[in-house]
Amino acid sequence: MRPVGTFTIGELARRTGLPVKTIRFYSDEGLLPPTERTGAGYRLYDTKALARLELVRTLRELGLGLADVEQVLSMQATVRDLAIRHVEALDEQIRRLRLRRSVLRAVVKRDSELEEVKLMNRLASMSDEERKRLVDEFWAEVSEGLDVDPEFYARMSSAKPDLPDDPSPEQLEAWIEFAELIQDPGFRALIRGMSQRHADQRETGEQPAIGDAQQQHWFSWSTRAQECLDGGIAPDSAEGRELAEEIFAASAPTGRDTTDPAYRLQLAETIAAGADPRAERYWTLLGIINGWPPFPSQAAPAQWLVAALNAHA
Repeated sequence: MRPVGTFTIGELARRTGLPVKTIRFYSDEGLLPPTERTGAGYRLYDTKALARLELVRTLRELGLGLADVEQVLSMQATVRDLAIRHVEALDEQIRRLRLRRSVLRAVVKRDSELEEVKLMNRLASMSDEERKRLVDEFWAEVSEGLDVDPEFYARMSSAKPDLPDDPSPEQLEAWIEFAELIQDPGFRALIRGMSQRHADQRETGEQPAIGDAQQQHWFSWSTRAQECLDGGIAPDSAEGRELAEEIFAASAPTGRDTTDPAYRLQLAETIAAGADPRAERYWTLLGIINGWPPFPSQAAPAQWLVAALNAHA
């Protein structure tokens, strides 16, 4: 006759809803040692073992491994200690799952091929240091060997992508696009060309195409260009000519003939490089990654101004 207040494995299964096989496994692993055995060798468990089994089930449902459960049961670690460790592990798992989700969203959006998928996954998995190093390498390459303004380029390169620990899907997608942009040979050639012109102007003492004196006018020019765009006015219109003549005059070095076609074409080319939509996209993506307030795009009015300059050069 078995002692009062004891249960067989079958009875524990009925009380807890756990399969007999699972309870036997926990018992074999030492997580639920039997209180005693019957004369025939069958395992019996008391109410303390029942409570212990409930704790084991709860810890397992929370995702703790058998080794962690054993530490709690043997008082080697508290439930709080293991919960902290488990939360950290889950946070890392969630972060990786979000990265994968963003990559898969980008794959769907772009209908990407296998090699591009591999690249996007590698970019999304980069560490903070790897991301910053990629930006440093970009700015170093586009200015290498050129006599550029060190303070200006230091400011440009100091703006780094700072992806938060819990980034949004938009931030992750922006980072993938940003990383692809600064590794794109065409974009690097564009910024290298701008750097070369900057260095040439420093060497000859030539006034920049859009120097400090002209910067104060640029917002007004862009605003007027946007008004023309909104009104359906073409760059080769009278309004376009008026704006173009203002820019030609304001941007000319002292003594330069502002009617010289060579000067006008060169100015249009220089401003076109600076107005390339990819340059603005660089900063837009960086802003999304870093959570900066959005700024209105100037790409469309800038392109209209370039078209006006070319039309009246």
